[in-house]
Amino acid sequence: MGDVHISENTSTRRFREKREAILAAAAEAINEQSAKGMTFADVARRVGLNTTSVTYYFKRKEDLAAAAFEHTLDYLLAMLDEAAEATTPQERVERFIAINMARLARIERGEERPFAVLSDLRAMDEPARGRLMTTWREVFRRTRALWGEDLGRARTDLAGARAHVLLENIFWLPVWLPRYDADQYARIEGWLIDFFRNGVAGPAARWAPRPMEVPVDDVVPGREAFLLAATRLINELGYRGASVQRIASELNVTKGSFYHHLDAKDDLVVACYRRSFDTITATQALADRMGGTHWQRLCDTVAALLAVQFSDQASLLRTTALSGLPAGERQSMVDRSNRIARRIAGTMMDGIAEGTIRPLDCLVASQAMMALLNAAFDMRKWAWPMPRDRAIALYASTLMFGMFDDRALES
Repeated sequence: MGDVHISENTSTRRFREKREAILAAAAEAINEQSAKGMTFADVARRVGLNTTSVTYYFKRKEDLAAAAFEHTLDYLLAMLDEAAEATTPQERVERFIAINMARLARIERGEERPFAVLSDLRAMDEPARGRLMTTWREVFRRTRALWGEDLGRARTDLAGARAHVLLENIFWLPVWLPRYDADQYARIEGWLIDFFRNGVAGPAARWAPRPMEVPVDDVVPGREAFLLAATRLINELGYRGASVQRIASELNVTKGSFYHHLDAKDDLVVACYRRSFDTITATQALADRMGGTHWQRLCDTVAALLAVQFSDQASLLRTTALSGLPAGERQSMVDRSNRIARRIAGTMMDGIAEGTIRPLDCLVASQAMMALLNAAFDMRKWAWPMPRDRAIALYASTLMFGMFDDRALES
């Protein structure tokens, strides 16, 4: 009986280890190719198995993708539970960041494998989608609870904005952190915590953005409306969920009309990204032409772009669509994002020199700001019940003044 018991334990352990190896390989494939692009054959190759062996653990590709996403969500919940053990909101947020930075350091050293990004969560089929979205809402609720429970309506709204910006920065970290050597991770963690704690604002700064119309350049008649509709659908449904047929139906045109504008779906995503990046760059340039302090220019840019993101028509393409692009195109879009971030960093540096922005690591802060601007699309429903200016001020305050400064509630 003892031998049987040992055999059963060994068998169970081997099953679990092989299943975990398959999930890790699936996560890598999803991150490189999206859930739709992932194949059993590719996952099997990554773990040294044949395709039939993978189907022993997961009958359908959809089941494997769902399991990979569940693993990510469970990992996030475990990290949040650990962070929640700290005493104050500031300590809880800082612990959550530290836990994530330690995870990324282990990945860099080859001691752990990345979890699957959640870009395709909304595009999953039912019933998996409903189950996964329920868990995602719990991740968000526990993140918001890092600032406390039973906060009242206004403070709960602000905590929701802070939780969203925090999570988006955690998801954006793996994109830009590899630009640094691993021995710099501790330094980056310190500056990131400092930025979340204190924001951008210098000692005399106040939030007073000037009205600014975001520039639009529709060179090809009708193309702007086409890209706007595609951007919104891709943001809502993910790269996988926003099919060419669905985009064409949204505009009440034929698929042939789609191919009149673009040759393929990848071309569509790239065109949407370029339109979004052009919009950000044009807004930055307009703020510079309007003049004023560099703090003022940053406020004007952030407020104008958040107004775009919170509108029911225009929007900027979410970075969640990156995973659907071929590697070369994806890197090209990340490079363009980094150029915009460096421009934000330049504004911050000039603001530090003139004394309107406090000293900080501008390269780190600019990447965090890019995550804030990009992720704002998902907060439209949060913003709509509020006056638009108040929603923008609350959301922007998370990084302009820091995640523990309540001045935005007084406006």
